[in-house]
Amino acid sequence: MFRMFCDRILLCSPCPQLTTALRQAHTLSIAQGLLRSQAYVDGRWVSAPRSFPVLDPATGEELAKVADCGASEAGEAIRAAGSAFQTWKERSGKERGQLLRKWYDLMMQNKDDLAKLITAECGKPLKEAQGEILYAAAFLEWFSEESRRIYGDIIPSTARDRRIVVLKQPVGVASIITPWNFPSAMITRKVGAALAAGCTVVVKPAEDTPLSALALAEVLLKYAAGTVKRVSMELGGHAPFIVFDSADVDKAVAGAMGSKFRNSGQTCVCANRFLVQKGIHDIFVKKLSEAMERELHIGHGFEEKTTQGPLINERAVEKVEKQIAEAISHGARVVKGGKRLKGSFMEPTLLSNVTKDMLCAREETFGPLAPVIKFETEEEALTIANSAPVGLAGYFYSRDLAQIWRVAEQLEVGMVGANEGLLSAVEAPFGGVKESGLGREGSKYGIDEYLEIKYMCFGGL
Repeated sequence: MFRMFCDRILLCSPCPQLTTALRQAHTLSIAQGLLRSQAYVDGRWVSAPRSFPVLDPATGEELAKVADCGASEAGEAIRAAGSAFQTWKERSGKERGQLLRKWYDLMMQNKDDLAKLITAECGKPLKEAQGEILYAAAFLEWFSEESRRIYGDIIPSTARDRRIVVLKQPVGVASIITPWNFPSAMITRKVGAALAAGCTVVVKPAEDTPLSALALAEVLLKYAAGTVKRVSMELGGHAPFIVFDSADVDKAVAGAMGSKFRNSGQTCVCANRFLVQKGIHDIFVKKLSEAMERELHIGHGFEEKTTQGPLINERAVEKVEKQIAEAISHGARVVKGGKRLKGSFMEPTLLSNVTKDMLCAREETFGPLAPVIKFETEEEALTIANSAPVGLAGYFYSRDLAQIWRVAEQLEVGMVGANEGLLSAVEAPFGGVKESGLGREGSKYGIDEYLEIKYMCFGGL
């Protein structure tokens, strides 16, 4: 039964000739079965007419040649997924949950190897990659349980001879497009919910990190998988991080470090604009600079002391450089860092004297740059924070209870961290407002994106 579903999966993957760098790297030494090649379509590993390289962002070395799947391969996968959907949707929630639970167990058994792949192609420190695998697997565990809790409703009717029934049914084939910065977690968060709902799926992983996606597919194929297509997207953010005079400065600095510099600032929910009230501005900047000096260490992700790996590619570094140069030209001051290093490495950078009109205050950075804007009133801070066209996450620090409620309610974002710099959790709804996307992922709400509501009216009773 399960094999039928795994025979309908498509994922872009490395071509057969994996490079020596990936096969023989001492730090990798992962199970060779996880280094899949080609694309998996309708039960077969197939090649594509073209390929492109996957690079180690820390060294620039080629890790693998990856099949560049096009319209033909995608069309074949969609057709196969549509066929498989007719049977998969009929499986009980318990059956779907059992499959997801097996996938979770297999991820946990292979967690070290899966983490090494993330570090190799994404560049994040190994400890962060290991944390991502645990986070990613937790979504499979969560939705394996939620698959049995897709409840409908019976609604009281005003007519005595009628009954109103509401059912929830899978939408069909879902198209899953995932980013490179969390190459495993972004797949399980979406695919876990889709499979639990009874959908089949077609996954298109980011071209920078296809190896992690293929490894997840290989692990899943051991017990068979659902297939992988409706589109689910989260479109990024420009998160404000507000520190009020009433804040505990030390806790705010600790929160800022976690929020800003995780994955070298390459997360969609990381703090992007620091708004610090006039009364504590100078001490906050001083303590943040000291924490950066003390806690941040640049290096290859496989080095034990590394907390700051490379950015994903040189284009990402150039974007950070451009924002820094533009800010300096308009009066910003470099408190710490500011220099590009060899390859795709960038010094963690702290800027003061930043204004809301500067590029780094108007545009998402996706890098280790912390620009600090000084403000005077709560109203001013909220105006600046809400001026962005996106609204994914927002953070603020305050010990004033009334202020905490006011600001939390008025921030135009989908997720608020009040005295907390890290807010992602399997149990919590992940998503934004305005141009940060539609819908929610994770939590009990995440499965709703893959379900349609059907109203049935029974008359003449």
